[in-house]
Amino acid sequence: MGKIVKLKDGFVGEKQINIPVAILDKYICQGEFLKSLYLTHIGFFPKAFFHFRERKKGCADNILFYCLSGKGYFNTPLGSFELNANQYTVLPAGIAHRYQADINDPWTIYWIHFSGEKLAEFNKMNDATRFNCAIDIRYNEQIIQLWEQMYYAIKSGYTRENFGYANMCLYHFLSLFVFPISIERQVEEDLVTKTVRFLKLNIERPLTVENIATHFSYSISYFSALFRKETGRSPIEYFIQLKIHYACQLLDQSSLKIKEIAQKVGYEDAFYFSRQFSKIMGCAPSHYKIMKK
Repeated sequence: MGKIVKLKDGFVGEKQINIPVAILDKYICQGEFLKSLYLTHIGFFPKAFFHFRERKKGCADNILFYCLSGKGYFNTPLGSFELNANQYTVLPAGIAHRYQADINDPWTIYWIHFSGEKLAEFNKMNDATRFNCAIDIRYNEQIIQLWEQMYYAIKSGYTRENFGYANMCLYHFLSLFVFPISIERQVEEDLVTKTVRFLKLNIERPLTVENIATHFSYSISYFSALFRKETGRSPIEYFIQLKIHYACQLLDQSSLKIKEIAQKVGYEDAFYFSRQFSKIMGCAPSHYKIMKK
């Protein structure tokens, strides 16, 4: 019988930064304000097949997991829990734990580790043990946006300014989980919000309007009319714009070649991608990359 595969990272499409201790000491732990609460690790694992970690003595940091899709499981001294889409958990520092993705429907998760001199006070003030289970949370685009701001601030370089910005974002990011009632709209998610989320999760796919309408169990004509009424654009026009905006991020923040970026946003033909890019941005991707340097 084959050995069970267990991976702590290395997933296709993952994003991850583990800040070296020496860097934390240099830029954060010497500052009275920043050392109160700060990021130590940050990551995004899409469809993390065979993801597994076990820490029998716990971790020095709090760990927050936000599940966007799929599911996984975690165990602590408080019990065994299943984490599904639109749920989160916080594993407090120093508590033994084990977590893993589901074999058949592995989770897609955003996660952070955070620590600091005020971590114990943070946990006490917010009764951290109440977060040590699977907690429902409405989808909130701000969560993803703030995670990206923290990630790309640190990714752009280890400087005091970047860490300062990322760690100020951390407080806002945590507040969306700790105090969700104040920011959640008390209405059902509308079709456009669901559609935009679906498109962002499938940015690398060449979806058709039929694919999108079928996903939400609508006819093509009804879905297209409803989407255009709310946004002023067709679903495919909107999807193309999302793809091009994401391509701009990759041009700004990565060293990927234009052909590789085209593939990441669902275009096998780099020349066709360039034409679509030029139509929306007013210049070719190669020119855009030069201008942003």
